[in-house]
Amino acid sequence: MTTGRCIAMWSGPRNISTAMMRAWENRADTVVVDEPFYAHFLHNTGLDHPMREEVIASGETDWRVIVDALTSPPEQGIFYQKHITTHWLEHFSTQWLDALDHVFLIRQPEPVVASYAIKRDTLTARDLGYEQQAWLFEHLRARSGCRPAAVIDSGRFLADPEAGLRAVCGHLDVPFDEHMLSWPAGARDSDGVWGEHWYDAVNRSTGFAPARGTDVTLDRAQRTIANACRPYYESMLEWAL
Repeated sequence: MTTGRCIAMWSGPRNISTAMMRAWENRADTVVVDEPFYAHFLHNTGLDHPMREEVIASGETDWRVIVDALTSPPEQGIFYQKHITTHWLEHFSTQWLDALDHVFLIRQPEPVVASYAIKRDTLTARDLGYEQQAWLFEHLRARSGCRPAAVIDSGRFLADPEAGLRAVCGHLDVPFDEHMLSWPAGARDSDGVWGEHWYDAVNRSTGFAPARGTDVTLDRAQRTIANACRPYYESMLEWAL
């Protein structure tokens, strides 16, 4: 079994982040945590998200307590952390990041905007986390104490999930496990309470679905948001596996 490891997967919303969490949780050597900073994010910002009060009540609102948990590796096996970059706030310290291995999951902004707009009426570029993701990636690249972070582009990944999983496992020095390629349908006890609102598609899934088309229809405001996010996406795309 793998010596105790903490792996942080940093993604924006409306990507394949929950499916990726399913893949890792389907390994016998892995436990997962779902968006551990979400309750703190909502409590601190006051933003109105679906199921806001339920999310806050179900989670930890002190980021220092969360960090202590995130940086405590198991004696053996993998502690996989699904993070949404929108939840990264400026008052977080960064030294603790050296205790984790990092992977960044990116997706073209146009389909993200289209998908997110279905779930929430209001939308800004910051809601999609591209700027925060690019900042965090560059910050980690500059830190000598960190293993270089991997970048996964979901479009490329979904063209050949097995090759993508083998690549990221190789980057992390983790043995590939074929159980990562499929999983039972349904919700998990490890899912955040917000899964009731957001996880309908992934709960029907039993594996990675083919990539959807990127030719989406956006209104003028949505196009402006996608255009604002694209430079951050492209700055990370050049590092993708």
